[in-house]
Amino acid sequence: MADQSNPDIIYTIVDEAPELASASFLPIIRSFADAAGIKVGTKDISLAGRIIATFPEKLTEEQRQSDDLAELGELVKTPGANVIKLPNISASVPQLVAAIEELKAQGYDLPDYPAEPKTDEEKAVRARYDGIKGSAVNPVLREGNSDRRAAKAVKNYAQKNPHSMGKWSSDSKTHVSSMPGDDFYANEASATLSADQAGAAKIEFVAKDGSISILKDGWMLTDGEVVDATFLSAKALDAFLANEIEKTKNDGIMFSLHMKATMMKVSDPIIFGHAVKAWMGPIFEKYGEAFASAGISPNSGMGDVLARIASLPNAAEIQAEIDALAADRPAIYMVDSDKGITNLHVPSDVIIDASMPALIRAGGKGWDAKGEKGDVNCVIPDNCYASIYDEAISFFKANGALDPSTAGTVQNVGLMAQKAEEYGSHPTTFEAPADGTIRIVLANGDVLHSHDVEAGDIWRSSTAKKAPIENWIQLALDRQRLTGFEAIFWLDANRAHDAELINYVKPALEAAGVADKFQIMAPREATRASLETITAGKDSIAITGNVLRDYLTDLFPILELGTSAKMLSIVKLMNGGGLFETGAGGSAPKHVQQLIEQNHLRWDSMGEFCALGESLNFLADSKGNSKAAVLGAAAEAATQGILDNNRSPSRKVGEPDNRDSHYWFARYWADALAAQSDDSELAAHFAPIAKALAEKESDILKELAEAQGGAGDIGGYYHPSVEKKAAVMRPSATLNAIFS
Repeated sequence: MADQSNPDIIYTIVDEAPELASASFLPIIRSFADAAGIKVGTKDISLAGRIIATFPEKLTEEQRQSDDLAELGELVKTPGANVIKLPNISASVPQLVAAIEELKAQGYDLPDYPAEPKTDEEKAVRARYDGIKGSAVNPVLREGNSDRRAAKAVKNYAQKNPHSMGKWSSDSKTHVSSMPGDDFYANEASATLSADQAGAAKIEFVAKDGSISILKDGWMLTDGEVVDATFLSAKALDAFLANEIEKTKNDGIMFSLHMKATMMKVSDPIIFGHAVKAWMGPIFEKYGEAFASAGISPNSGMGDVLARIASLPNAAEIQAEIDALAADRPAIYMVDSDKGITNLHVPSDVIIDASMPALIRAGGKGWDAKGEKGDVNCVIPDNCYASIYDEAISFFKANGALDPSTAGTVQNVGLMAQKAEEYGSHPTTFEAPADGTIRIVLANGDVLHSHDVEAGDIWRSSTAKKAPIENWIQLALDRQRLTGFEAIFWLDANRAHDAELINYVKPALEAAGVADKFQIMAPREATRASLETITAGKDSIAITGNVLRDYLTDLFPILELGTSAKMLSIVKLMNGGGLFETGAGGSAPKHVQQLIEQNHLRWDSMGEFCALGESLNFLADSKGNSKAAVLGAAAEAATQGILDNNRSPSRKVGEPDNRDSHYWFARYWADALAAQSDDSELAAHFAPIAKALAEKESDILKELAEAQGGAGDIGGYYHPSVEKKAAVMRPSATLNAIFS
């Protein structure tokens, strides 16, 4: 249950490895903050927490909890908001179903997720669950635009201690494949609304017989809002996938699909399902009706399909045909070779912004079913952003891998406020029910966009509001002025949406008298220019939309730093508050698995350390809190101490892990507070704590080390026991006593 008081700082309760780390780190934060009269509260935005909050009528009074996401969504619109947001699960359907099953096993009387709802009650339950899956959190909390960059201390450390990089060869067969046309990019239309067009719009489907059905009504659009609409042809997608499977086989390399089925929770699971169906083509052609009757959907992934087939009466016959087909298919990129988990098994296992940078960092290599490295056909069906990965691969083939010891950095200023662009498109994405037309009809009767579609085509609309766009441009102006770095707006004049944004950007740059300090480039050209810049040891600012913000703040940090978890991510909320994000959580599931098996958590809390310092500094500035300023400066010193003394977690059991890093952070933090002269009260308070942490070092480290090696019982994956989680993550009685 989340703390419902009125704190100075909100620390979010999330999922997986970041939440396990919080069980160790948050008590330390609170102890330090209490000494300065600073209250640190929590809000539960975890997947399990959101499920519980959605069905209060099904639960006992003790089980119920408030809708913390909704409350936090209102808080971030206030000037006093100060939120440290850790990465949460953007759930795919398999993850959502698994979380529901775990909660039910714990005694929560929740309804099942209706995969194929038939009754009105099932449809209502499905609608409530669909509000939880995918990117349900970020669009609510991101009431500001993004400023993401590597903290100076982190970047300096990465240059002095460069991570390993795979070798690139000019004859590598690894490449990116995208649809030749009829995708979201090719079919996009965009317009900026005038005042007389604003108001309640609707999205209609017009059937071939002229009948009209409403897909969405009461859709409020505003003056100056950029409104896009596009669709991806299902037939063109199927033809493309079948062709790529055959081409991959002929090339003798691995097939892989790279999507974002978590954030793009309507469109991408459908595309993923098309890929699964294409891979198993003859099987679905022969048994399609039987599969449909058994509730087998390719959208949930090949793992779910195979599991459900195993329960059919003729399972052995079908499996034999699947095995024969697999022998005729090209090798497939593996998520886990040892466990036989392929790239097509689970939609949320391969998330493009994590999977593609990892492959590029590895020299374009993936792993096959035997655990052997090889070249890969990276299939990214839609062309909107595939070019950045295609260009990066081409660049490294020609120039070799990036050298982290000399590379410059790419910072990011991202347009994401108020559900900007595709990540806000979930309520306005539809699979065409039949051949016909999907159109947007504005409040004044204008038909803004209209597309002729065929059954199964994926149509979507997304928007970017005027105020966030203007705020984004100003944030870019401020960032360039503060750094003097090369600054590039990653906008494609040949793409409809980007052309509308350029109509905002150019006049703003000219009005500010800084047009000569900025470039506007399509993503492909901007990728090459940025790689050339950082290869030369210089720095660049990528000014991008929402999806590119997400992709680039994994791509460049993984190449520069070896991870995106150490990024400094500041969201300057448009009404004056601050949201401090702590990095990416893409590798969190594997971290949890290792903790459960070996009681070793390799999650690196560097993102949390950086966000904490920024949050305290923001509190000092916004509230005139001098003690917060002292705590913030000392937290920054502690972060530097972690880096300078190499106190980050090791990947191997038996070596220092996440819990050790928290001890060292606390020690360096207390040392800095005891040594400072700006606040004598804080210095006096922390002097004995610093002394105790130093004197008890051997005892604390011994107790932390002894905890490792066996199983780590946390009482659940999605909804762990608070008590068991604390016992695992706070195993040093000596350290706990210092902060009791």
